[in-house]
Amino acid sequence: MPASLSPTGSRRSTVLHLSDVHATAAAPLYGVVDGITRMCAASDYARAAGLEPEAIVISGDLIERGNSAAYPALRDALLDVEDSWGVPVLSVLGNHDDRAAARVLPGHQAPAGGHAEDASPRAVRVGEWRFVLLDSSTGALGVEQLAWLEAELKLPAGAGAGTGAGAGTGTGISADSPLAPSGTVVVMHHPPLGSPLPMLARAGLRDAADFLDIVEGTDVRAILCGHFHHPLSATMRGVHVSAGPALAYHQVMDAEPGTVSGFDRSMFSLVHLSADGVSASSVGVEHPAPLFTLTPTLSQLSPVSS
Repeated sequence: MPASLSPTGSRRSTVLHLSDVHATAAAPLYGVVDGITRMCAASDYARAAGLEPEAIVISGDLIERGNSAAYPALRDALLDVEDSWGVPVLSVLGNHDDRAAARVLPGHQAPAGGHAEDASPRAVRVGEWRFVLLDSSTGALGVEQLAWLEAELKLPAGAGAGTGAGAGTGTGISADSPLAPSGTVVVMHHPPLGSPLPMLARAGLRDAADFLDIVEGTDVRAILCGHFHHPLSATMRGVHVSAGPALAYHQVMDAEPGTVSGFDRSMFSLVHLSADGVSASSVGVEHPAPLFTLTPTLSQLSPVSS
């Protein structure tokens, strides 16, 4: 799989982090937001920019609540994106999603012996990384998922990958892959902390303390999530947390007291993983005309040596 080098020369893996698609079955959301089209546009933007991701993750709210009929079209779009890149597309569910209806999506098969409404956490290996995919669609992970997570993280990175419902589904994922020496990336919808927006200050993962107790001291290097419709980064128990921006719309950060408000902006996050650390850059799929265009020399971009 393609990888680049960090400024210090260590191997750097690239992940496209998409979130909050809010696909609809009929009319666009708020009259303008076609979530599936925006997801595909983000993929096209990344390709035109010359990015070479090892994986694409989508951290929940795949549909707008009440639009379960959108899942088949979303499934087709996810498979098209995966085929076009030749890398796995890994998705989790959010509070707008419907567990039973989402079973048509790749990687979301019902757990063996379980029910369609059961959560189905899974772990997969991509290159040198283990991706642990959790379901916070109820706003919490719950006792059973937390127990599964604790057991999974006690295994050497990759030894348990390929376990869980839907494991081994998708391009580039193999239960026979070697161990994942670089560590683990957790993907879920709800961040394990609140938003700075007053109306979303308590909208994070309800059992965040229990989740962080399990993650602390393990090989988890990053937690990728969404939900807030604005980018947010934090360090929790020594682990990088990145809440990516939304494809559907962006929060108005100075909304009137007691309200939430969104404006039309579609964004995704470019995540780099390396031995040196984790970075996440928010990228707008569309932008106004440039104010200027320069062709700087390398010396102009490099820090001045003393």
